[in-house]
Amino acid sequence: MINTELLFSYLDEKYPDAHCELVYSKDYELLIAVMLSAQTTDKSVNQATAILFSKYKTVEELAKADLSDVEFIIRHLGMYQVKAKNVIKIAQILVTQYHGKVPHDSEALLAMPGVGNKTKNCVFGELFNDPVLAVDTHMQRVAKRLGIACEKDSVEKIEQKYMSIIPKERVVKTNHQIIWFGRYFCKALSPECANCKLKQFCKNH
Repeated sequence: MINTELLFSYLDEKYPDAHCELVYSKDYELLIAVMLSAQTTDKSVNQATAILFSKYKTVEELAKADLSDVEFIIRHLGMYQVKAKNVIKIAQILVTQYHGKVPHDSEALLAMPGVGNKTKNCVFGELFNDPVLAVDTHMQRVAKRLGIACEKDSVEKIEQKYMSIIPKERVVKTNHQIIWFGRYFCKALSPECANCKLKQFCKNH
């Protein structure tokens, strides 16, 4: 089992300023950006939302957006046709049911199209600093390599195992740090194992 004290000190050393890399300025923009990021890179999402949010400047405008126009703007993202419908529908729900604000309510958020547990946790952690984890592919890979989780563990199980070792007060920070660690260092292909201070715990060695 990994030495958690070493893990956290190493993450703090490598990524003291780790943060959400999706660009947003309003709460609904984050919700939509996270929904769009499913099976797509944050960089691609940021390119699309820069255009989308500059054209439709409020959630009310987005709720009335033309579907074909939204499809065109996000056409480079995976599943763009479904996601375009979700963008407009989420905006409509926010306007008609929540005064244009993202509700701090799990049930309400999960009822929105394209919003699953990972999206909900990402939004709650970022907007409300809730001690919840958004477990993406990077989080999963790092957990399995470092022996935090087993190879066959479900996303839910991996989330539980992370939560059992991460102090509550640093859950959101550590979430971003592990994502950055997996994205830029402990990569799926060509991980930088030779320079890693955690390699003694890694199943790749």
